[in-house]
Amino acid sequence: MDQSQAPILDALEEYHRLDRYGFSPPGHRQGRGADGRVTQILGVDPFRSDVLASGGLDDRRSSNGYLSKAEQLMADAVRAERAYFSTCGSSLSVKAAMLAVAGNNPGGLLVSRDSHKSIVAGLIFSGVTPRWITPRWDEDMHFSHPPSPGQVQTMWEEYPDAAGALIVSPSPYGTCADIETIAKVCHERGKPLIVDEAWGAHLPFHDDLPTWAMDAGADVCVVSIHKMGAGFEQGSVYHLQGDLVDGTHLSQCADLLTTTSPNVMLYAAIDGWRRQMVEHGTELLGRALSLAGRTRERIADIDGLNVLEERLLGEEASHDLDRLQILVDVSELGVSGFQCTDWIRERCHLDVGMHDHRRIMATMSMADDDRTADRLVTSLESLARAAGEFDRPPKMYLPSPDELQLESVMSPREAFFGPTEMVDAAGSADRVAAEQLTPYPPGIPAVVPGELLDQAVIDYLRSGVDAGMEIPDAADGTLRHIRVVSQR
Repeated sequence: MDQSQAPILDALEEYHRLDRYGFSPPGHRQGRGADGRVTQILGVDPFRSDVLASGGLDDRRSSNGYLSKAEQLMADAVRAERAYFSTCGSSLSVKAAMLAVAGNNPGGLLVSRDSHKSIVAGLIFSGVTPRWITPRWDEDMHFSHPPSPGQVQTMWEEYPDAAGALIVSPSPYGTCADIETIAKVCHERGKPLIVDEAWGAHLPFHDDLPTWAMDAGADVCVVSIHKMGAGFEQGSVYHLQGDLVDGTHLSQCADLLTTTSPNVMLYAAIDGWRRQMVEHGTELLGRALSLAGRTRERIADIDGLNVLEERLLGEEASHDLDRLQILVDVSELGVSGFQCTDWIRERCHLDVGMHDHRRIMATMSMADDDRTADRLVTSLESLARAAGEFDRPPKMYLPSPDELQLESVMSPREAFFGPTEMVDAAGSADRVAAEQLTPYPPGIPAVVPGELLDQAVIDYLRSGVDAGMEIPDAADGTLRHIRVVSQR
């Protein structure tokens, strides 16, 4: 296919060139009705681009097929058979994949327990029964790795009637699973593999990055264009290949969840990013990888900071690593990752991504250059010098891997929608959780509705909140109370 095309961008340019106008939503009429105080900050261009719902570029009302052409180009660019754009984020895309594969299967779905909260939301929404695959654990570092092929094989032996398997790779830490072997394990049973590859949209476009899920044999994979690409927040693509998942049914499942008023800016940015990657991706990502390598070395030279790399790889760890994700252990400074994130934001006006009790993450992208890398390194040098003046962080209780594996005694849907009550967290052990409890970032639930709470996980979360951890989906953000299944 002619990858120099950008059908949605071209159609948007034509829309403006022809001075088209619509007596239909959106009511702001290309910004004419927008408050000047809004356009002073946002500019008028976002409103001028918000035309899809007016019918101007809406494939539902015309035979032009701009969106379908853009999706075909994306599939061709990344070596998938089909691609589908979403303007509701990978949270929608992964739910659609779960529904398409396991929506009415009593055998449930094999799901990696290190999944993002959006996957748990999909379980609640769909009623699909999770068959949890336990991730591998580095107990000393209190760090999880994606599941191994052997763990997936063991789960298939225990739950042979499951509809398929779903794993997350790369993880929010940049660690990757052995997707190729896991796909073979699933395909030997004639079952599909879904990969939540939200952090891997860039992987198809450079050979020195971890293996792209479609190249590794996955049946469906979901990517977020904004995370490691150059699209807007909420821009997502889900890809399909093979005959184990019905593409029409997958699209219909997405249609159940998606908005009927998508924003063309998100589509256009996905379309343009695909063209940019095909034409310049190797060069741009190669430069980013080189910059990230140099930045890793500079950070590793700062006293008290340890850049994690080899510790994350190996037979009992992760299969591969996206080295654009720079994970820094700050524990030698005697401070927490929560404190470091707050200090850097307040003093250096710099935001880092993932953080936890002993680590912070800096994500590099093709947009970074020597200037931004220098700013990161300088801020971390300042942090290391200032850390001795920090208050000592509150001590967190860190459970063992076994203590973190809660027993599922009800389906997530049944627990979430059934009768519930708020109870004192101190007395909630042995009660069935009715809500997700998700340290954020990275957004992996420590507690899923339907799981039996234990004292170790309660102590972990409550001590974490005291140390700076945020649990935004808890009914009580202070975690003094927890929503549980009612016993009345």
